[in-house]
Amino acid sequence: MAQQQPTKTIDLALQGGGSHGALTWGVLDRILEDERLEIAGISGTSAGAMNAVVLAQGFHQGGRDGARDALAAFWRAVSDAARFSPVQRNWWNRLTSNFNLDRSPGYLYLDNMTRLFSPYELNPLNINPLRDLVASTVDFDRVNSCAIPKIFVTATNVRTGQARVFTQPHLSVETIMASACLPSVYQAVEIDGEAYWDGGYIGNPALHPLVDQTDCRDMVIVQINPMTRRELPRTGRDILNRVNEISFNSSLIKDLRAIQLLHQLIDAEGIETERYRDMRVHLIHAAEELQDLDSSSKLNAEWTFLTHLHERGRAWAHQWLKANYDGIGVRSTFDLDALFADSLRLVRAPERSSTNRSAE
Repeated sequence: MAQQQPTKTIDLALQGGGSHGALTWGVLDRILEDERLEIAGISGTSAGAMNAVVLAQGFHQGGRDGARDALAAFWRAVSDAARFSPVQRNWWNRLTSNFNLDRSPGYLYLDNMTRLFSPYELNPLNINPLRDLVASTVDFDRVNSCAIPKIFVTATNVRTGQARVFTQPHLSVETIMASACLPSVYQAVEIDGEAYWDGGYIGNPALHPLVDQTDCRDMVIVQINPMTRRELPRTGRDILNRVNEISFNSSLIKDLRAIQLLHQLIDAEGIETERYRDMRVHLIHAAEELQDLDSSSKLNAEWTFLTHLHERGRAWAHQWLKANYDGIGVRSTFDLDALFADSLRLVRAPERSSTNRSAE
C-alpha cells in the first residue's frame, strides 16, 4: 500500500484581472481537489478578492466540495449576467476562436467613452451590475463567519494613495467593490468616509497580510497578468494595454523584491523573528499561455471563454503540484534571485582604447 503523503498548509495570493479571474477559479478548483493541501489564508484583489470570498462562503457551508461548487456557480452567474451585454466578440473573432474584444464595436465604444468622460458623467446614478451580482451570489455572513481560510481584500485609498486591507468580520459587498473599482469605469466606493479605487494599483495582491497575520510560511502566488510579452507593442492600444499590465504587476514585483531582500538579510545575519520570517515563495503562472490574450479579453464573460480559462488554470495548478509539491514546507520553488537578476546587473562603461588614452 502506498504511503499517504502528509497534509501541507499554504497561503494563497490571488491577482485581479477581470474575467481572467476564471484562470484563478481553475487553479483553486484543482487545489481544493487535492486533500494534501490546507489553505490558511487568502489575499485577493479585484477578481482575486471575489474568488476569495466565494471560496470562503462555500468552504464554510460545505467544505472543499462546497467551495468548488460555489466558485463554479459564481462564474456561471457572471456569464449569465453578461449574456446581453453590448460588449461581445464580433463574427470574425468567433469564427477564428479569438477571445479578444479589440474588434468589438461595443468594446471600442465603451473604451473611447471612458477616455473622454468620467464615470460620474457617464453614469451619474452609479448603476453597477457587478455589485448586484456579488450581492446576490455571496453570503457575507458566511464569509465573515469563516475562520479558515482567513481572507484579506485590498483596495486603494484615493485620498492617501495607500493600501487598505479589509478582513473578517468586516468584509462586505462594498469592500469587494472597492477592491474592484476601476476609476475609469466606476465611481469611487466610499467606506467609512473614505473613497477607494481598485486595489491593483497598490497591491495586486498584497502579500504583507499573509506574512504578518497568518502562521503559514508557504505563500503560493497565482499570477494572471503576464510579466513578459514576446512582442513589442506598436499600436496606441497595445502600448496602453502593456502599460496597464506593467502597472498592475509593479506592486507585486515590489513586494517580491522586499521578500528577496529579507531572505538575504536572514541568510547574512541569521536573523529570524516571528514577524520577519523567511517566507517560502511559490508561483503558479504560465506566461506563454497568456500571449494570445490582450486586456480587452478581460471583459469577455462568455461561458465558452470562462470555461476555457478554467481548464487552463486547472492545468497550471496540476503541473505545478506535480513538479513542486515536495518543495512545499521545505524551500521556495520560485527563484526570486533569477527574477531580479537583470535589475541587479551593473552596466559598465566601455573601456577606452590605448589610442584614446594617448590622445589625452
